[in-house]
Amino acid sequence: MPVRSAFHQTFKARLLRRLGSWGSTLTVEELDKLFGWAAKLIPNPDTRSQAERVHHALNSGDAASEIIRGFFDLAPLQRRRFIENLMVNWGISGGERRYEVLEQEGWLPPAFAVISPTMRCNLRCEGCYAFEYDRTQQLTTEEFDSVIRQCKELGIHFFTISGGEPFLRGDLLEMLEEHIECFFQIYTNGTTITDSVADRLLELGNAAPAISVEGFERETDARRGEGTHAKILAAMERMRERKLLFGISATVTRYNHDALKSDEFFDFYAGEGARFAWFFQYVPIGRNPDIDLMSTPEQRMEFRHRLVDIRQEKPIFVGDFWNDGIHVGGCMAGGRLYFHVTANGNVEPCVFCHFAIGNVRERPLKEILSCDFFKAIRYAQPYSETKNLFAPCMIIDNPHVLRRLVKEHGATPSHEGAGTIVNDPRIVAHLDRYSARLHELTEPEWRREHYENPESEWHRTGSRSLRQWASEREYLVRWFLGRRGGPDRDDERRWEGKARDEAGRMDEIGINA
Repeated sequence: MPVRSAFHQTFKARLLRRLGSWGSTLTVEELDKLFGWAAKLIPNPDTRSQAERVHHALNSGDAASEIIRGFFDLAPLQRRRFIENLMVNWGISGGERRYEVLEQEGWLPPAFAVISPTMRCNLRCEGCYAFEYDRTQQLTTEEFDSVIRQCKELGIHFFTISGGEPFLRGDLLEMLEEHIECFFQIYTNGTTITDSVADRLLELGNAAPAISVEGFERETDARRGEGTHAKILAAMERMRERKLLFGISATVTRYNHDALKSDEFFDFYAGEGARFAWFFQYVPIGRNPDIDLMSTPEQRMEFRHRLVDIRQEKPIFVGDFWNDGIHVGGCMAGGRLYFHVTANGNVEPCVFCHFAIGNVRERPLKEILSCDFFKAIRYAQPYSETKNLFAPCMIIDNPHVLRRLVKEHGATPSHEGAGTIVNDPRIVAHLDRYSARLHELTEPEWRREHYENPESEWHRTGSRSLRQWASEREYLVRWFLGRRGGPDRDDERRWEGKARDEAGRMDEIGINA
């Protein structure tokens, strides 16, 4: 990089961090004015659009306004780390770095990484995928650190730490301090967040725990063990008293569906101080999974509709990793938006897709992320002919895609029993019935509201997902068309047609690489 360019980059990064530090001391009224100016002055259309949405939300008087204004109730250092690390280092500087990699190497790094440094846990919850892995395996401190450093070189400054129970690692808080310029979300069962842990999180300011619940006390203790819910509430009280950012996560099943969509559920945990809530669908992974735990397609659709109302009514940020495909452009797996590093170093396309093609103990992370298996996953998206983002998942919504890609690229199961999701007749038949019914239910609404509606946001903006796909499209199409052979030439011709149709559509709406 030329000296002048390097100086400009360094100066810009320092200026942005200084602005982030200054922004953390603003009042909500001053921040409102700042985003109002930004919405008028920022030249980049994507960033300007985001500023406009924040400015509008601050003045809407609805739940979104309460969520943003609640940010000013957080501890000062937590506010500062949130702005500097998440908004500046990850969102702005990191985004620029990711696109530099695209220009230099022809592929776009993902936005964030999930790392499971250990699979050890002090609970044993029914249906938890963590128990399918070898619990004696874990990343060494040096390996854990190396994965984060390799990610930062690619512009990734946001990490989700999962497991297992991450707080069982004695070096977790030290790792947060070592990478103080990054932001970490930590999935935890909450039982290990003591006063000393909460004090340390306050001192660091760069982490937000997401505590797993199953509903209320009855549902949570039934799956996680008697007394667990009381320990969770005690942990929430400790963090609330210190004004820390934290939230909840929940796995939706056939049996807790009604509890999780109730007003009482959101009111209770928002009242306990949770600022966000993540929802996952139960995925039948492992040696003998209980397929009856899966939500029905009808429940899945009902839950998606319910979350529309929740977002309008409740002062808690809500994300559903299966029902929010329309907001994130569909499936996030395969390095499109994220990937998963397991406790033994395997790199998986998704925390629920337990197949790997490389290991960070053997190959550089950058090399694994650009492997054919991950390329094929990114290239195949969206997975249906109508790009139905109400059914975005290749595991349970479009299971034929996962079967094809695993077979074609020789991806190996990460643990004993992981392959059952693609080769066990009982599970395969269930997922085929499930996905067929889900598409039957969602396709009419998807076509009506988005695919055939030129006024929809999906058509009007081209969506951020298509913009990202456009950035990689020349690389992906060139990779795909350069392939030879393959198990199904008709299938390959179909995807070739898809690439050309998609390119034409992006040209029409003005999205170019």
